[in-house]
Amino acid sequence: KKGLFVQAHNGSFFLDEISEMPITMQSKLLRVLEEREFFPLGGNQTIRVNTRIITASNRNLTEEVDRGRFREDLFYRIHVIVIQLPSLRERKEDIPLLAKHFLKKYRNEMNKDIKGFSSAALQKMLQHNWPGNVRELENTIESAVALATGDEIQTELILSRQESEDDVGIKTLKEA
Repeated sequence: KKGLFVQAHNGSFFLDEISEMPITMQSKLLRVLEEREFFPLGGNQTIRVNTRIITASNRNLTEEVDRGRFREDLFYRIHVIVIQLPSLRERKEDIPLLAKHFLKKYRNEMNKDIKGFSSAALQKMLQHNWPGNVRELENTIESAVALATGDEIQTELILSRQESEDDVGIKTLKEA
């Protein structure tokens, strides 16, 4: 079976959350990036690759280097073109567009005829802080679509699981 680097030959390879990669793996990745070759597990010869690496992290890699949790040499190897994407709470204007995108995705997957969001549901999304960023928004929309019974997502379906978890946390604290 061809590995992911081989499949990405002459193309791009996306590494999400690179800051979570163990130091031991970081050194192996660095070698592949520098030498443009690797010895595959179970293989008997080196494989050369020409692959563009795109990485993402929710952590500040400079701080991770300073703390000794990310290799400095790998940092400089991948730190060629940097695109800073503000958190979702800093770009609220993107919420309606992203919500519409995720609604379309999940209504098609779940074969539901949902036309959109009530204005109150959209307002609730705009007021939320979104600590989980776009992934949290996507999860919220997926949950709302799964639970929806009508042709419009209503307020009670937005962040309903989080509110339930918060209520459980509050009850637990009160009971303790």
